Amino acid sequence: MTPESLGKMLAEFLNGSRAAVVVEDGAVVFDLAEAKYSISGEYSKCLLHLWSSERNVVRRVLDAEVKGATLRLQVQRMGQSRPTRLDICRDRDQRSPVARRAARVAYEPRLRRALERNFPGWTVARLTTSMDLKRSFGPAYLRGWMRLGQRALAIVGVNDEETQGTVDGALTCGILWLEECRLAQLERRVVEGLVLVVPKGGAALTAQRMAHLHPTAAKWHLNEFDEREDTLVRLEVGDHGNLSTRLVRAVDEGQALEHFAASIARIRAILPQAEVVVLSPAHVSFRRCGLEFAQARIAHDPRNFQAGEEIVFGLGAEERVLDERNENEFCNLVRLAAAVRRKDGPKNHPLWRMHPERWLESIASANIGDLDARLRSDCVYRQVPAFSAADRGMIDILTATHEGRLAVIELKADEDIHLPLQGLDYWARVAWHQERGEFGKFGYFPGHEVSLEKPLLMLVTPALHVHPATDTILRYLSPDLEWDLVGIDERWREELRVVFRKRARDFRNQIADCGSGRQTSIPA
Repeated sequence: MTPESLGKMLAEFLNGSRAAVVVEDGAVVFDLAEAKYSISGEYSKCLLHLWSSERNVVRRVLDAEVKGATLRLQVQRMGQSRPTRLDICRDRDQRSPVARRAARVAYEPRLRRALERNFPGWTVARLTTSMDLKRSFGPAYLRGWMRLGQRALAIVGVNDEETQGTVDGALTCGILWLEECRLAQLERRVVEGLVLVVPKGGAALTAQRMAHLHPTAAKWHLNEFDEREDTLVRLEVGDHGNLSTRLVRAVDEGQALEHFAASIARIRAILPQAEVVVLSPAHVSFRRCGLEFAQARIAHDPRNFQAGEEIVFGLGAEERVLDERNENEFCNLVRLAAAVRRKDGPKNHPLWRMHPERWLESIASANIGDLDARLRSDCVYRQVPAFSAADRGMIDILTATHEGRLAVIELKADEDIHLPLQGLDYWARVAWHQERGEFGKFGYFPGHEVSLEKPLLMLVTPALHVHPATDTILRYLSPDLEWDLVGIDERWREELRVVFRKRARDFRNQIADCGSGRQTSIPA
């Protein structure tokens, strides 16, 4: 294959693989939901450049072949003559369906033996991986229950060959399975709580979440299972004071906008309505209704180590440096985004459908008072980095009420069963930094006093896209957490309008005290 045909094949595959992963030497080295790439041809070579916040690599592509949902590349590392293999995979789980099924079948007897050994006197009554789409249960989670007289515990386990994303979703499944077991055993047994089993080393995020569940609604047991050593270890989840997280200093937006004034003027000469979002002192993003089409950044010339300003453009993970050769292509892209990315744009166009949550974030941040009259419109932070030992995420919107109480806003444009616990993740990190007075120290909310009251959590999603399981999960959250579930009109691109609101206080009396010996069933 020629370098030109290789480049075309790469571009076509990657354009349709916006959430793909890049695998090299058997390990995932890039996640294209977060990382960036560029394809170039220099000196008659096809070069693939991949970079993220963690690493930066360049590979010369020698050959390519599509195998199902995987693009297999023969590549050459810089300075090495021997070719190696690099795979770009649309499916994050690289196992075949047969291998996945075999791992799940083998896991069941191992977990059964470990549970009966670590819960003496208890009998594991049932374990299954059968799919139940009506109740949102998939085959990745082994579900069951065990009994001791009139007492029972719900069980959910995840084997060590599942992806980390699947492991992190286990608590959502566990809460729903606990509720299902309580309803099924309503007249026969008291289902006291949940035994959640995850692979060794995979419990960090789940432990953080479990620390903020309702302490008397159920007995919460979190365990790590080492399948190789056949050991089951129970983890303590009640103490969340040692949450490992760090806050990024707030950016002086005025200074950054002044620094990039030339690039901003250049972009707005083509698209006056372009949104300018400051990402860092050396980085600004240009968007149209939340769709990023370009960035301006400080770059270093490798020839003389001098710093200069450059504009890169592209949609999704692909980036190209703007220069004289591609300026017409860039202008056409910006004009296309302007023509398509509008409330009355062509709904069947890929650019109109792309990144709906960024579009919703753009509208919500500009009209924050329409979500809740308590919120300030002059202190709105978008896409605040939220680092922890478990992962790196972005808080959609961080703001405050007129009284100075922090508010964490999590947005979903489409139905998502994990919305409550994902919002809980960010709320916990904000609460941790607030307790330590770090927002003022790091430059957030200048001129305003941040209240010591625990933050609000607002979950915002179109009213017809609220997952049916959301209410059940919310009822199991800690009573210390004040949350609002805000359903907005489906036509939010035209007007942001709240059509219903549910608050935590409306649910407080629907959780019975497990310690009283009563069945802790929660009405649907």
